[in-house]
Amino acid sequence: MTRIDFYILPAEGGTDPVVAAARLCDKAVSAGKSLYVSTPDMARLDALDDLLWTQRQGSFIAHERFVRDAPVEPLPKVLLGDAEPPEGWQDVLLNLGQEVPPYFSRFERVLEIVPGDAASRAACRERFKFYRDRGYELKTFEQTAEGAWVAKA
Repeated sequence: MTRIDFYILPAEGGTDPVVAAARLCDKAVSAGKSLYVSTPDMARLDALDDLLWTQRQGSFIAHERFVRDAPVEPLPKVLLGDAEPPEGWQDVLLNLGQEVPPYFSRFERVLEIVPGDAASRAACRERFKFYRDRGYELKTFEQTAEGAWVAKA
């Protein structure tokens, strides 16, 4: 069954959700996982696309933008898109949207970033309830002042 991880950013002075997403992409790729980043927000997708090229000095995280019905060959470790990913993607889904993607359950893990603002937190609480009410395993991690993720009890 899919495991759902919520990454909670500080309410004030926290990391930008796009920066947090880039860090989670790096973490997944370093662990040998393929990752699909889903968001209907094209500005956010553009910002993440740019950041993945420049996040670490001297290197980048290989990725592609997914365009519905367009072949992606060879498949990169990170794919960015606003539609259902191609067949074969099942490791990690990073959801940057406000809704639960209908295809989430085909992934081993789903990552949800919880921004610091009240409106985003309210939307994340609704997604948390959605997953919880359906019996999915939920884990939460809080970002420390140093930027590390600590499991919340």
